[in-house]
Amino acid sequence: MNKKLLIIIAALFLFAFTACKTTRQAENRSQISEKNSQLSEKDRLKNSTFFINANKEKILGNYQKASELFSKCIEIDPSDAASMYELAKIYTIFNKNDEALLLAEKAVKIDPQNVWYQLLLARLYKVNEKYDDGIKVLTNLVKTNPDNIDYYFELASDYIYSGKYNDAIKIYNKIEEKTGVSEQLTTQKKNLFLQLKQVNKAVKEVEKLIEEYPTESRYYAILAELCLSNNLEEKALKAYNKIIEINPNDAYIHISLSDYYRKKGDKEKSFEELKLGFANPNLDINTKIQILLSYYTIIELYSDLKDQAFALSEILINTHPDDPKSHSIYADLLYQNSQFDKAKESLHFVLSLDSSKYIIWEQLLFVESELKDYKSMAFESQRAIELFPEQALLYLFGGVANYQLKNYDKTIEVLNRGLKFVVNNDALLAQFYSYLGDTYNEVKNYKSSDEFYEKVLTIEPSNSIVLNNYSYYLSLRNENLEKAEQMAKKATELDPDNSSNLDTYAWVLYKSGKYEEAKTWILKALENGGDKNAVILEHYGDILYKLGKTDEACTYWNKAKETGEGSEYLDKKIQDKKLYE
Repeated sequence: MNKKLLIIIAALFLFAFTACKTTRQAENRSQISEKNSQLSEKDRLKNSTFFINANKEKILGNYQKASELFSKCIEIDPSDAASMYELAKIYTIFNKNDEALLLAEKAVKIDPQNVWYQLLLARLYKVNEKYDDGIKVLTNLVKTNPDNIDYYFELASDYIYSGKYNDAIKIYNKIEEKTGVSEQLTTQKKNLFLQLKQVNKAVKEVEKLIEEYPTESRYYAILAELCLSNNLEEKALKAYNKIIEINPNDAYIHISLSDYYRKKGDKEKSFEELKLGFANPNLDINTKIQILLSYYTIIELYSDLKDQAFALSEILINTHPDDPKSHSIYADLLYQNSQFDKAKESLHFVLSLDSSKYIIWEQLLFVESELKDYKSMAFESQRAIELFPEQALLYLFGGVANYQLKNYDKTIEVLNRGLKFVVNNDALLAQFYSYLGDTYNEVKNYKSSDEFYEKVLTIEPSNSIVLNNYSYYLSLRNENLEKAEQMAKKATELDPDNSSNLDTYAWVLYKSGKYEEAKTWILKALENGGDKNAVILEHYGDILYKLGKTDEACTYWNKAKETGEGSEYLDKKIQDKKLYE
């Protein structure tokens, strides 16, 4: 454990033991300030008035005004220790720690018996990293106030800050003599011994705590963890077994034993203990889910771990059958492993338990998209929209589903409705525009289609899908072929192995009468997987026909027909051995 952590822990102890005293006031000036007997009655009255008003401003949080008034008190009476004390505290708020220290030193010099002044001085020495000076002040406080435990903790803290861990341990031992053995003190001493690389002494401290509280299983867990992390494996195992003896239903014991066997290299026993832990209803489900999530990053590399993840997920469901989280994490695991049908079933069950979680609806729609179950996707997206009407992604799912179902009017209605919920997300906005462009083209509203494609390209000028679709549809209409050619070419440059892009570029060239170039590019499309695509095969036949190669054209028209698809003119082309468009 590093020094910084020890310091933080020490600070927490100080807070715990001193918080109850923060309301004590040091404003009783008759006790904390030796007044200058040479002051006139008028100056005494002014000093008192300024002091009272300064405290009012301090209470109101007006620290700047309060500091000015306390300063005036000191101007009137240079021996006003109480004002020095208060002004020093305000300076710490303004991070003027050097000035605060000077004032605290003066206050203690004027009134050396005032414990509040001494305590502030000690803390300012610490803030200014003058630990030895702070230790002197606190040592004196402990000596003159032997029953005040707070001062012991302050002193131990200063020893830790100065790196004098053995001295800090001695102080904690004195506290222990006065207050008895406690988990807090044991933890602090244990950590200090570890910092000193005295593991055996750290172990003895925990064992002493166990002797004091022999039925507290949590302390055996602390001992086991300490031993395990310091290669004292047999002692660690004894501590774990003691936990089982004291509390066989302990929530974490099997998780701890799993970690123990894993560190020993016994993977089989480690997993067996992990399964027992997952089957324990006393272990909270969130801890189990965190363990499962740790599998996600490595299951692709190790197939046996994938099997373990599924086994643990099934135990999780059996142990927590009515908790949506167990089914949700299982569905996520199924999705990650492309078991979409089972994932869908599991997500439906989650929603039957709790339909209020947006992320579950989103997961379900992604699963249905993977399954191409567009009918369910359209239905579920509408249900989700009713619950979460401001979630833009739901409208996109609904639009995509209806587009695939050829419900084009519904697609346009859903997508346009969802557009207003797309905020600060250009990527999502581009998808909305892209599908609207496709859909308006299907209903032959070419003006709107082109407008939405242009909007996409304004956001994403290198969107190869839109460049491809836009240029292809322009070529089908024999419109703006020069622009279509530029876009189609850019699409092939962005995605040179995409047969659809290559086919589109070839087709635009064909429409422009550039048949030889068109042939070059359509052959590339065939080489990149297009030889099974009816559209590409038919396009090649059309290009060959224009090049005067009728027999070859017929060959490819027939190949297109063999796929079971093709244009409305395909049969007539084959029958008449003639091009129809």
